[in-house]
Amino acid sequence: MAIEIETSTITVQGLGAYLARPKGGSTSGMLLLPMITGIGTQVRDFAESVAAAGMTALTWDPWHGVSSDDTPIEQLVEKMNQLDDETVLAEQKALLDHLLGDLGCEKAGVIGWCLGGRFALILGGRDARLANVIAYHPTVPIPPRPNHVVDAVEHSARIEAPVLMLYPGKDAIVPKESFDALQKALQDRESGPSLIHLYPQAEHGFSDRAHQEAQVNKDAFAISWPQALAFATATTS
Repeated sequence: MAIEIETSTITVQGLGAYLARPKGGSTSGMLLLPMITGIGTQVRDFAESVAAAGMTALTWDPWHGVSSDDTPIEQLVEKMNQLDDETVLAEQKALLDHLLGDLGCEKAGVIGWCLGGRFALILGGRDARLANVIAYHPTVPIPPRPNHVVDAVEHSARIEAPVLMLYPGKDAIVPKESFDALQKALQDRESGPSLIHLYPQAEHGFSDRAHQEAQVNKDAFAISWPQALAFATATTS
């Protein structure tokens, strides 16, 4: 039987966020960290898929009100290059507090895509409350971008929760050396299982519909998304 969901845009400590959840709420939740699109149509669809799987989805808004629905990607790239790691992490912590507080979730994980995938790994290394970390094609380039002042590899090694990381073999933004470093950091942990997905022919951002004209990207997402939802469900139940 399909789960009836409810959606809304809410404000948490002055931060706008998109909420999707089973009607009446749930005790399991996921914090969603978008790609460069912000809370555009596809990310809202991601949130609603999470809610339809029985979890409360609360989505961070990196751009504070705009998204790819109404803003050219070139302007969002400019905004991305101005993000401050510590400010962003404080915003994400406030939303996680809300998930585990007023929204009534007893367990919550985090899932991020691209820039959000990098932050998912970092937040996972900082906040032991997380029940899981899912990082879709995390943007961890070599050398780091000038505003990437927090080390994602170092923080990945600190994560205590189960981790699912998904990497496209034809990633033109994140070299294999970066993936290898992240994978080693995760697999060297003494606690928390690591599930690593490699999609050899897929490209960076393969989960973004804008990249799914390439069949290999569409196929990679079709395989990975049901598994990501199952992983989130199993670790937050």
